[in-house]
Amino acid sequence: MSGFKWIGATIGWALGGPIGAIIGLALGSAGDAFSSGKYNPFLSEGEASNRKSGGYSAEQRPQTHSGDFEVSLLILASVVIKADGVSDPRELDYVRSQFVGMYGKERANKAFKLFKEINNQTINTRQVCLQIQRMMDHPSRLQLLHFLFNIAKADGMVIDEEERQIATIAGYLNISSRDYNSIKAMFYNSSDNAYKILEITKAASADEIKQAYRRKVKKYHPDKVEHLGEEHKKGAEAKFKEVQKAYEQIQKERGL
Repeated sequence: MSGFKWIGATIGWALGGPIGAIIGLALGSAGDAFSSGKYNPFLSEGEASNRKSGGYSAEQRPQTHSGDFEVSLLILASVVIKADGVSDPRELDYVRSQFVGMYGKERANKAFKLFKEINNQTINTRQVCLQIQRMMDHPSRLQLLHFLFNIAKADGMVIDEEERQIATIAGYLNISSRDYNSIKAMFYNSSDNAYKILEITKAASADEIKQAYRRKVKKYHPDKVEHLGEEHKKGAEAKFKEVQKAYEQIQKERGL
């Protein structure tokens, strides 16, 4: 399997609409293409009709696969990295290292080559995010958000421009402010971060703390993204551990 033909076997819905245009241009710039007649990189006519009419309902939404998540991640990572007008080498290295950890060196190198071509494009963030929102399930979108914060902090801190860009992306992805602030709190140091992660205040009772923890465990459990493949399930464990850490910190502070 030469060049980027590996991607054809793993991407489903992501190659239609604005994402399809971005990936198509990136593949063309990289000097490769899908084998003629073997794989259609655009949505079928029926799927295109669903997209034009407002997309799928939550019940109809097609299952997100590893490749769909991957190309969404590549595009949004480019948006965040360029938020401050500079592509920091540490952030680029973080993207590469994460892909190596998830997919292995060979596939990661091909993905990163594609990422560099995407990074040269001007991306309509709203259009891309609206496509993702229509097609990707909520747990996978939360995982995307967590990864974007990881990228932003790869150089040591999340700067204001990056945080504003991630907040904009979260809005387009239809991620609630509560979910957004919970994930954001995982990347900052403050006295009330543990409470923010659990989506409660310091006035919460012991029972409310336990209830909040159980809700978060259910929402952020790695099994929620097991359909993306083992590589992404492992990535979700970091987010899950932050919830556990926050709960343990509050317990310790209150002597529970």
